[in-house]
Amino acid sequence: MRFDYGYEEEKRLGKAYDLKLLGRILPYASPHRWTLVCSAVLVLAITFLELCVPYITKEIIDRHIVPRERIVSHTDQADNNQRQWLTIDLNDPQAARTVRRYKHLFRIENDQAQIPLDRLHRIDPGHLMQLRHKDLSGLLVITLMFMAVVIFIFVLTFIQNMIMELAGNRIMHDLRVELYRHIQAMPLHFFTRNPVARLVTRVTNDIQNMHELFTNFISMVFKDLFLLVGIAGVLLAMDWQLALLSFLVLPLVAVAAFGFSKKVRDVFRELRIKVAEINTRFSETISGIKVIQSFGHERVNFSAFAHLNHDNYLAGMRQINIFAVFMPIIEMLGVTSIAIVIYVGGGHVLNQSVSIGVLAAFIAYMRMFFRPIRDLAEKYNILQNAMSSAERIFLLQDTPTAPVTQTDTPRIPGPLAVIRFNDVTLAYNPGEPVLKAINLTITAGQTVAIVGATGSGKTSLVNLLVRFYDPTAGALTFNGIDSADIPPDLLRGRIALVMQDPFLFTGTLGDNIFFASTDLTPEQRDVIIDASRCQTMIDRFPDGIGTRISEGGASLSSGERQLISVARAFAADPEVIILDEATSYVDSQTEMQLQEAIANLMQNRTCVVVAHRLTTARSADQIVVLNNGCIVEIGNHAALLAKKGYYYRLYQLQGNGRSDFISTR
Repeated sequence: MRFDYGYEEEKRLGKAYDLKLLGRILPYASPHRWTLVCSAVLVLAITFLELCVPYITKEIIDRHIVPRERIVSHTDQADNNQRQWLTIDLNDPQAARTVRRYKHLFRIENDQAQIPLDRLHRIDPGHLMQLRHKDLSGLLVITLMFMAVVIFIFVLTFIQNMIMELAGNRIMHDLRVELYRHIQAMPLHFFTRNPVARLVTRVTNDIQNMHELFTNFISMVFKDLFLLVGIAGVLLAMDWQLALLSFLVLPLVAVAAFGFSKKVRDVFRELRIKVAEINTRFSETISGIKVIQSFGHERVNFSAFAHLNHDNYLAGMRQINIFAVFMPIIEMLGVTSIAIVIYVGGGHVLNQSVSIGVLAAFIAYMRMFFRPIRDLAEKYNILQNAMSSAERIFLLQDTPTAPVTQTDTPRIPGPLAVIRFNDVTLAYNPGEPVLKAINLTITAGQTVAIVGATGSGKTSLVNLLVRFYDPTAGALTFNGIDSADIPPDLLRGRIALVMQDPFLFTGTLGDNIFFASTDLTPEQRDVIIDASRCQTMIDRFPDGIGTRISEGGASLSSGERQLISVARAFAADPEVIILDEATSYVDSQTEMQLQEAIANLMQNRTCVVVAHRLTTARSADQIVVLNNGCIVEIGNHAALLAKKGYYYRLYQLQGNGRSDFISTR
């Protein structure tokens, strides 16, 4: 048996178009276009220098090691055999001295001497160095040139990498900030349907994959493409026939690359989904570890995680299998191309239509030619990984945020005098209303208690007041202004919500108490701490108001967390207070402090109390009784008891110590 704890599988995407996705990414790169242009120029320079390296090798061989312009072929009169002869200029004093010393090995004509290449080994190495000292000097010059090229490649590559990292990090910074802002603006129901770990994966892992797209893919693909074009041009210039023969394998490379691209895309999509699912499962396990351990559910939970992890492993192995086939194919085709060059080019060297330097450069260029092809395959790996992440990121960005109120009214004029529900209906799912035709008026300074059985719609009524949701039908007005016309931030700035299970953020006690009020003076802060009865709790900690607490306030008791929540509402100085049974799950001593703090908070303010325990509602000016999403009774405590209706029966049941749930039949 497998349990998913309400986990909703991520949406499977259909066919995606890389160009369309890249088109959506480009606006993020636009502010950094000059940085990217500078990087492209550096890539061109690096590519040109890399193309020079094999050509320099060719020049070393053809000009100084086996100097083609000074080697001739003709018949040796001594044995009538065809030989290759090295020509020596006798105007060079050092060379002339060596020729005179080994005169019997040379054939001298006018101011030139010639010696068969196969007789060079008969000359003493020291004298041979004198004979070819110009070649040695040329080798030194070209070697220094070679080193300069390598150093320039290193320096330019370093600068280009730094520039691309700078641009990539800035682009990802902008994208992450925009995505974070978008998530914060999402309506509340979005977070009930999307696991936290999935959203964390979007903002972290997926954006990091996009970072590799900008830092590695763009610059390196440009470089590889320039390198391919440059190599092809140089090869055709050196020997177009040999070049065309070496290109015979390219159609096979194209076929292999096309098949690879079709398979790898789906694998990367699957990997992105599995990573999000693993993160979600792990996050839920940590959050619900008490429930898992208390019910002895570790084995079942581990089995579910192992199943997800195995799916991720299989997807990863499919990716590896694809690359394990594709990369050796490219390597084999590259070796085949080099073999063609060696066989055909070697024949050209033998018939002296091609020099040894050209053949060596051809082989080096062909090795370079297939390196970009392999690199492009790896960059395609990065591209597909990034595109899979981009699909998820833009799917999230395309999810509509909470509607932004467009209004000419900047604020609600005057204090919140009247809050009115006019035939308000609320449905989280179409056709399933949780509140039906609610008509209710709350006036300034009034304390209104909302009571009812579990599931009657109390929390939904609160959600409307703070505009977590908008009415499906009817209208909710503040001072006669429809809530839909009031910007949520302006409305929530005048309302404070104290929840039954308050959430505290990682930070200090002061950070949580003055969460939304950072501009208060020390005297104002002291007044708030005293009125909210937090001073005793603060004094208990060695670091006082600067005491750090963990996420969710796990190191504090439920009563202490609730006191901090009341103090947070105090600091906001709201006009309307909403209390969602703030004294639940609190010990008797802390409850007394909490009741004093709440009493101070309620002074001269409109207060809406969601009362699960009816004893909390007795002192309210008006009690609203809900049942099945409808208001069934309204009045004060005494009047409702006198009616002996639904409230009376509910009160009697709670007074007898029974559950607050009653049958609605």
